[in-house]
Amino acid sequence: MENIRKSVIAGSWYPGDPAVLRREIEEYFRKVPVREISGEVAGLIAPHAGYRYSGQVAAYAYNLVRGKKYDGVVLIGPSHRVAFPGVSVWGSGAFETPLGLVPVHEALVREISRFDKNIIDFPAAHAQEHSLEIQLPFLQAALGDFSFVPLVMGDQSAAVCRRLAEAVVRAGENRRLLLVASSDLSHFHEDEQARALDGVATRRLRDNDAEGLLEKLAHDQTEACGGGPMAAVMMAAKRLGASHSLLLKYAHSGNVTGDNTSVVGYASAVFYQ
Repeated sequence: MENIRKSVIAGSWYPGDPAVLRREIEEYFRKVPVREISGEVAGLIAPHAGYRYSGQVAAYAYNLVRGKKYDGVVLIGPSHRVAFPGVSVWGSGAFETPLGLVPVHEALVREISRFDKNIIDFPAAHAQEHSLEIQLPFLQAALGDFSFVPLVMGDQSAAVCRRLAEAVVRAGENRRLLLVASSDLSHFHEDEQARALDGVATRRLRDNDAEGLLEKLAHDQTEACGGGPMAAVMMAAKRLGASHSLLLKYAHSGNVTGDNTSVVGYASAVFYQ
């Protein structure tokens, strides 16, 4: 297969050894309390820090889709390293992790791109970006074989979120899709302030309120590096029938390190029919 996007964070952000990686993810899953979701899961929010910090939070989301089958996964994350307008897609080939290759769903890429002219083929946006790659081993462990659409948002404005959500909805009307948004919450505040800021965001996740989330982000009342991806997934999942939502888990880096003076917030959520 050509056009393979090689891992850039295996061995640092998560284990590079396949057996160790799979064991670590399974241990995260084992620690998730049993929770039954009555409807079909259409959307997930998961954090994208190193597994040491946010892997357990992410496991709360991915545990809900273990063994499920989807026609495709649409994975949306923010751009941390490269500035560019619109949304970049990796349009063909595959992403590689220690657990193997994850093929790009090229037909779904073409359809989503046809419906949203903000989507561009800009490989530099993906070259060093961790927000998508960090999700893939969890998806591989949960779903087994699947294909996906890798989308990185260079512009997280409300208008871009709405257009992207519309394109995903139009492409997904006759497909069973899993939509995943990759985002952390507030960065480098002390514990009390971080919890206050993050509480604003998590209430919008709990209430399935994408427009409210965008409004709070625009007025600096909360923080999320992937606020745009979260809003786009919430909008699209709701229009595809996911009328219910749950905040699954909230934590911050201080819960792991013991240092509460400067923390990063993490949340997982689910949107289901």
